[in-house]
Amino acid sequence: MTEASLNDPTSDAGRATGRPELFADVGRGVTLAYERLGSGGTPLLLVAGLGQQLHDWPDGLCDLLVARGYDVIRFDNRDVGKSTHFGFPPPGPLDFLRKRWHTAQYDLNDMAADTVGLIDALELGSVHLVGMSLGGMIAQTVAARYPDRVASLTSIMSTTGAARVGRPALSTWRLMFGRPARNRTEHIDRSVRMYRHIRSLGYPFDESAVRTAAATTWDRDPHPAPGVGRQLAGILKSGDRTTQLGAVVAPTLILHGDRDLMVNPTGGTVTARAIAGARLHTLPGMGHDLPVGVRPTLTDLIDTHIRTARSTDAPQR
Repeated sequence: MTEASLNDPTSDAGRATGRPELFADVGRGVTLAYERLGSGGTPLLLVAGLGQQLHDWPDGLCDLLVARGYDVIRFDNRDVGKSTHFGFPPPGPLDFLRKRWHTAQYDLNDMAADTVGLIDALELGSVHLVGMSLGGMIAQTVAARYPDRVASLTSIMSTTGAARVGRPALSTWRLMFGRPARNRTEHIDRSVRMYRHIRSLGYPFDESAVRTAAATTWDRDPHPAPGVGRQLAGILKSGDRTTQLGAVVAPTLILHGDRDLMVNPTGGTVTARAIAGARLHTLPGMGHDLPVGVRPTLTDLIDTHIRTARSTDAPQR
């Protein structure tokens, strides 16, 4: 590790650990763990993807957003990290094939209600909402169902749930449904294989950072597979949300990489079509991750989108 990497605001190297864990009761028996970075700025809520925890929004990206004047909040969705986990068994392969869900299985509407519960618990009023992958689906649902809570929406590498679009590559499905990790080492190695597969092209693959993030994931939530299975079932149970997204009125930016093997770029295209006035921006070479090299561009795009939304709708924001 070089001294430059320690001082590089786009890098995750050198970030001190041990931030205090914060928790919010968001209703319906759910508690979410969260972190708040920056203070006194414009509220910017980051919603993580499938099986991801709050730290999967990289420190380097969060630092760049804080430097632009945002009060950045990142959190663990239900069933991951230190947020509430559910006790019912996750679906097995045949359940997914038959779309047969446990009676307690939740969907994206429930996860959106969690997000709104966090907004209310923190007394944020209306926030700028940024979600990636599953988090994009949750953020879209919040914007559709709770328009007064969303000042702007940015949906990254996500989709609408419509059939035959935005689907993982077959090679990605094989990796997703492999044998669950039995210990910390297996979990880290599986994460490296997955992220090497879905990584952005044209950017260096930082295996050390992936291993560090995967270790943190396991240490905060050993044996995460059941929660990931329930989250995936929540996506599939929700089905095609295209009609629902017609209700989104928040200014919307859709960001998607052209090399995404987890959510095919068609997912971004159909999302932009479903939301009136949405703008689609395709990032060349970007896959299904947030490499250091793409973070300044993402920061610029998100910041410009939010500033434009604020300038065109100042009385409400």
